[in-house]
Amino acid sequence: MQRFNTKRSCLAALLLASAGLVASSPAFAYQNGPAPTLTSIQADGAFAVSTQTVSGSGFGGGTVYSPNTVGKYAVVAVCPGFTATQSSIAAISRRLATHGFVVVTINTNSVYDYPPSRANQLLAALRTVTALTTGPVAGKMDLTRQGVAGWSMGGGGAMLAAGMTPGLKAGVAFAPWAQSTNVRTSAVPMAYLAGTADGVAPASSHATVFYNATPATTKKMLGVIQGADHNFPKTASQPASYTQVAWMKRFLDDDTRYSPFLTGDSRFATYRSTGPF
Repeated sequence: MQRFNTKRSCLAALLLASAGLVASSPAFAYQNGPAPTLTSIQADGAFAVSTQTVSGSGFGGGTVYSPNTVGKYAVVAVCPGFTATQSSIAAISRRLATHGFVVVTINTNSVYDYPPSRANQLLAALRTVTALTTGPVAGKMDLTRQGVAGWSMGGGGAMLAAGMTPGLKAGVAFAPWAQSTNVRTSAVPMAYLAGTADGVAPASSHATVFYNATPATTKKMLGVIQGADHNFPKTASQPASYTQVAWMKRFLDDDTRYSPFLTGDSRFATYRSTGPF
């Protein structure tokens, strides 16, 4: 399998983010994989992936999906929702990995943990995974490019993690639920995806509120999927799955080839953004 990796620019001062993550200005742009099409990003990507289990301090363990192709990839931690386990986010997370990312799906310490705890557990998982030196993932991670995602209370956790960790490069919140909106000063690019038929975390009182709370100067988008209920992230359904791929490609890889796929979709009942990206 061929890997395409083009460095388009080279700048850079490393700094420490508040959670101990290493951050950098956008020093490199990576083109991992062939030129995307809407069809290609709605299916598995060009990378076969391997899995390994991981345990660590501060979260309930998880599964790491990593491309088999030698290279350096951005790292994403993904958190499930209230009462759910990592199996609920496995399909959409594995799909992301096949497009050229190291992805860890986590279990939480308790399935009843609330979003602030889930935020901390996502960050703990990133610290654990990026320290791995054995297994298929060893030597394949770019520590300067880290992101978070999550579903329901896990989506709320991803949002909160982004709000308190400027070293993160991107986040995606699926059907997010949270009682706090500490993203009012966040500069981390954030995508909020919700459904019109969601009675657990209605878009009007959750995702839309969180989008509005995120600064207008921050790269952000809101997509509310027509007819989707609270469980849409459990599968790699569209347009949720390809939007996550495009968002992470654009902001974790700085790959502008994916910008055209972040301009809306006919399946969104509502679409808003600070684009073009």
